[in-house]
Amino acid sequence: MLPTRKNQGWLPSIFNDFFDNDWMEKANATAPAINVVEHENDYCIEVAAPGMTKDDFQIHIDDNDNLVITMEKKSENKEERKKEHYLRREFSYSKFQQTMILPDNVDKNKIAAHVEHGVLSVELPKLPVQSNDGVVKTIEVK
Repeated sequence: MLPTRKNQGWLPSIFNDFFDNDWMEKANATAPAINVVEHENDYCIEVAAPGMTKDDFQIHIDDNDNLVITMEKKSENKEERKKEHYLRREFSYSKFQQTMILPDNVDKNKIAAHVEHGVLSVELPKLPVQSNDGVVKTIEVK
């Protein structure tokens, strides 16, 4: 009889080996967390962006009507004793770009965005729903 662990069978081991591998790289390991929330009248995209300001973002609609969010932060911190001799100097640079396919019911002319408490919020209003109440469309049979 071979000693075995109670909760470990061959099937979970296969999944663990597959998903916990170095050969399976993450697509963008440094990407910020993104939430997408649907409300009755709009969608809201939230991007975690601690330390970022509104000047660090660019948001636009590309040629394929996709929403493109670009975030770029450059910073330089200096601690100097003399102008010629740095005791400490640190550079920091980060860039992120995310392209999202917009649903057909988004009013692209009314998209708004703001940054508050380290979170970028992009509001995507929905187009008004047009009802066909009382309208009967007839199709001619030929």
